[in-house]
Amino acid sequence: MRRHDPMQDETTVQAVQEGEVVAGSPEEPVQEGASAQQAELQQVKGERDQLLDRLARLQAEFDNARKREAKERQDARDYVVSSTVEPFLGVMDNFQLALKAEGSLEQLRAGVELILKQMEDALKSLNVVPVESVGAQFDPRVHEALASVETKEFPDHQVLEEIRRGYKVREKLLRPALVKIASNSSVVSE
Repeated sequence: MRRHDPMQDETTVQAVQEGEVVAGSPEEPVQEGASAQQAELQQVKGERDQLLDRLARLQAEFDNARKREAKERQDARDYVVSSTVEPFLGVMDNFQLALKAEGSLEQLRAGVELILKQMEDALKSLNVVPVESVGAQFDPRVHEALASVETKEFPDHQVLEEIRRGYKVREKLLRPALVKIASNSSVVSE
């Protein structure tokens, strides 16, 4: 068994009061723990700063990508509009020339027919095609009936007259054709 030395206790107390660390004293692990915590705190602060920097860079990249995407979308929209409008510029030029012309009524009519043909060609170049109407069977997906005409000459629900032309882009309907249809009561619809 070890004997307790009161002199050693006094030396330890005096060293602690003077701020000295005595080997084997309880203060030594506290200071080592404090310096370890300090080092860990510095490491965590460094990691935090790196993460904040990375976050700022990612936010800037995201903002740039969003702005770039919006600009590309606008450029694509402008390209589509310009490529769509271009075929119609010639049509407008011809209408302006027709308005300035001083010909006969027949010449004006012939000019308007040529302009209409030019307009149809421009639409066709954009894959816009008219809906088949006169002579076709009424189809509510592409026709809109404005009136029906009682007749025995034509089959029931046959389109007799086109009031306004309908159009499709490929197979998608842009607008239905407004038509008059036959109503034949002698033919029973199935």
